[in-house]
Order: sequence, then structure tokens, then C-alpha cells
Amino acid sequence: MRWLLRKKTESNRKSTRIFFATDIHGSEPCFLKFINGATFYKADIIILGGDITGKQIVTIENHQGVWHAHLFGQIWTASTPEELTRLESHVRSNGYYPVQVTQEERVELEADPIKVELLFTKLINETVTRWLRMAEERLRDLPVKCFISPGNDDQFYLDKILQESDVVIYPEGQIIDLDGTHTMASCGFANMTPWHCPRDVGEDELSARLETMLANLEDPSRCIFNFHAPPYDSTLDIAQELDANLKPVMVGGQPHSIPVGSRAVREMIEKYQPLVGLHGHIHECRGVIELGKTICINPGSEYSEGILRGVLVNILDGELLSYQFVSV
Repeated sequence: MRWLLRKKTESNRKSTRIFFATDIHGSEPCFLKFINGATFYKADIIILGGDITGKQIVTIENHQGVWHAHLFGQIWTASTPEELTRLESHVRSNGYYPVQVTQEERVELEADPIKVELLFTKLINETVTRWLRMAEERLRDLPVKCFISPGNDDQFYLDKILQESDVVIYPEGQIIDLDGTHTMASCGFANMTPWHCPRDVGEDELSARLETMLANLEDPSRCIFNFHAPPYDSTLDIAQELDANLKPVMVGGQPHSIPVGSRAVREMIEKYQPLVGLHGHIHECRGVIELGKTICINPGSEYSEGILRGVLVNILDGELLSYQFVSV
């Protein structure tokens, strides 16, 4: 846990408390914890900073009345409806999408990548839509703003689903008012990764996107940058170096780590000096760094364990009063 206290500006205004989390990658327990964070942490604003969808389908095959699923190198079975429900819940908690199939359907999927992609899209749409309905039900009557951003891993069809909610706010590519005093600029695109994710772009394109958005920014000192990619060489972006075959590069018998964040993001932070930078993308790099006057934070991610890592940020009249890492 890190905690920062700064001299409080003389003001009669109430501070704004923000709960920020990111990179849940389809984990349903993490999403529910994020939504519940509004009341649990008494937050005025909750922000989910990108990479909200999962990466894999898990087929659950019915064979002579017993359901079988392959997960983490093991075979999981269910022989009653209750056990099947628990098995599906276990799959979802790890960020995967369970789907019940017959043996014939499984064989068809294994032989046809297009069918797999269509099914994957369908399951993501259904899951995110269901999540949004839960968020709307729990947050509608609360005095809280909920922002959910796409990340570089998220497909573009996700944007339309997020935009259709009348409770959850879709902030991508916009400068949005937070509390009448502070604003937030959001970007889920990231610099190129070895996996060439849907929103991976070159640094020049990312820089142009950010500049276009920030051209409308009136007061950077009262703005929060909700940028999925962390700034380059900031300690918030250290990951294993991979070769052309996506294998770890070894130096002296040990995996070699390098900074993999965005140079464009760092350039924008150094140029505009926002109040706070909220980032994710690199799950293992939970931490904080100062870039000039800006405090940049990556709360990290442990979604596969069902643990939601986040950060509470308190701001008032253009000042960062405090921040605190939390896990639930």
C-alpha cells in the first residue's frame, strides 16, 4: 500500500473520491467487485480502465450425462445441474467463457476457426450486455458516476454495447467532466505489442490520437489521464522481452525484462502535466511514479485469481490529496 498526503487547499468543497481498476479480462467476480466498489469504498466515481473482455472459450461437453471441461490442464466434471452451475461459475471467475456443447459441436468448432470466432463474439456480447444490466441495476439510484473504457485487447464491437447503456458512461476518445471541477481524458489504444491486439497502433498514430483529443483540453492541471498504456520507461511498464516466436529472451540464464510502455503517452504526460495518470496494461507492474507534477499510477491486475486490484484517489480543487492501493 502507498499513501500520499498533500497540503489541503482551503475550500468548503467536498473532495472527489475515485475508485480505479483495470485489466479484469473477463473475470466476473472482478467485475462485480468493481461495481460494488461504489458503495464499499464510498466512491463518487468508479472507472474501469480497459481490457474488460476475456481471451478464451471453454467448452463443457455432455458425455453420457456427465459434463466435462478442460481447464488449466485438468479435466473438470459435473454430474448434476448444481455442479454444472458451479463449474460454469469457476470458468467465468478465471476470465473465460463457458459454453455447453455436444461432442459433435465440439468437433465442428475444432475444425472451423470461423465458427469459433463467431461464437466468441456472441459470448462476449452476451456477457458484457449482462454485466451492464447488473451495473445499471445496482448503480442507477446511487450518486456515483461509472466509466468503463475499452483497452487494447478489446474488440471494436464492444464500444457500441458500452455506448448503449444509460447508466455506464463510455469515455473513449473524449474529455469528460467528472465533478464540475475536474475532467478526464480517456484512451484505450496502446503502442504495438507482440500479439498485435485490436487497438495496438504505432507510436505516431497513438500520439496523433492523443493530440487530437487533448487539443480541446482547457486546464490540464485539473485533468486525469485515463490512458490504458503506461508511460514508457516509468517502472509501470516492465515486462519480459519476447523474441519473434513469443518466447522469453534469456540473458545470463534469466528472463530479460524491458520497458514496454508507450513513448507517446509519456510525451503527452510530460507536455500537458495532468493532475493524475491512471494506467494498466502491464499486470505485474503495480506502482506509482512522478513525471514532473503528475502522479502516474498502475494498480496492477490479478484477475485470474479473482482478486480485484485497484486504487482510491482523492482529489479536490486541482490537488491530489491522497491515493491508496486496495485489493478485494
